[in-house]
Amino acid sequence: MLSGQRDDVIVVGGGVVGLTTAVVLAESGRPVRLWTREPAERTTSAVAGGLWWPYRIEPAASVHAWALHTLGVYESQAASPGTTGVRMVEGVLGETDPDEVRGWAAARLPGLRASTPDEYGGRGTWARLPLVDMAAHLPWLRERLAAAGGTVEERTVSPGFPEADAAVVVNCTGLGARTLVPDASVRPVRGQLVVVENPGIRTWLVSGDEAAGDGVKSYFFPQPGRLVLGGTAEDDVWSTEPDPAVAAEIVRRCARLRPEIAGARVLEHRVGLRPARDAVRLERERLPDGRLLVHNYGHGGAGVTVAWGCAREAAALAEG
Repeated sequence: MLSGQRDDVIVVGGGVVGLTTAVVLAESGRPVRLWTREPAERTTSAVAGGLWWPYRIEPAASVHAWALHTLGVYESQAASPGTTGVRMVEGVLGETDPDEVRGWAAARLPGLRASTPDEYGGRGTWARLPLVDMAAHLPWLRERLAAAGGTVEERTVSPGFPEADAAVVVNCTGLGARTLVPDASVRPVRGQLVVVENPGIRTWLVSGDEAAGDGVKSYFFPQPGRLVLGGTAEDDVWSTEPDPAVAAEIVRRCARLRPEIAGARVLEHRVGLRPARDAVRLERERLPDGRLLVHNYGHGGAGVTVAWGCAREAAALAEG
C-alpha cells in the first residue's frame, strides 16, 4: 500500500542527473521528493570537470539528441553564470576534426573551426562550449528544486527500492544501480583530478595523450578561482583515494600543453568513479506492487553533458 499521492514521485540519487530530473518533474507540477545517500557536494558529479562534451557514453545517436537538448538549456543558463555556474568558454578539442563535430552538432555550434598551431600543437577543433562550475551548479539545482516545491532528504534505500512509497520511483543512482537494481553491467571508471591556482589561463583544452593509455585525456578547465587538471580513466577501479604519483603525472602532462601550469600551487586533489555502462539505461518497468520504476543511469563520464535531455525523457516515461 502506497502512502503517497497517486501522482507523487521519488527520485533516488542526488547527483547532477538526479537533481536535474527532479527539477524537470517538479516544474511540470508533480510532487517530488529526492532521496540521496549523501549531499550533492559529495557525489561523483561534484568531482566532474564540467565541460559539455560526450565522453565515454553510449548509444551515440541518443547521446547526441540528449546532449543537444542539454546544450540549449546551458546556453540559456549561461546568461546568469554567477547564479547557475554555467559559462560559455572557448577552447580546443585535440585530435578532433571540425567535420567530426559538424556531423551531429553543426547547427548548434556554428563557430567550429580548425585550431591554429598557436592554439594547439596538433590536429584540433576550436569550439565555444558550456563549462559548468559544479560547486555552484549543484546547489543552484537544489534551490531550483525547492522553489518548485520539491524536497531533498538524505537517506539510503535497499535493493528494489522497497522504501520508496511513491507511485513513481526514478532511479538515478549511477554506480549505486549495480547493487540496487541490481545491474552488474554498471562498473566504475576511476577519474583523478588536480585543482591548482589558475596562472592566468582563460581557455580550456582537451588533448588525447597516447602515452597515458587508451581513452585517457589530458585536459585543463578554467573554473572560477582555480584551474582543474585531468585526468585518468581506470576501468573497474574502486579506490577514491588520490594517488600522489598519478597527480604528479597529471600536472606534468598538462604542463607540456601549457608550461605555466608547472609552477601552479596545488589546491586540492579529487577522485570520482564514473558510472559506466555499455549504454545508458533510460526506460521504465512496472514493479509487482504496482509502482512505476523509471531507470535513468549509466551515463559514464557525460552526466553533465546529457543531464537535461535525459531528464526530459525520464519525466515523459514517468507520465506512464
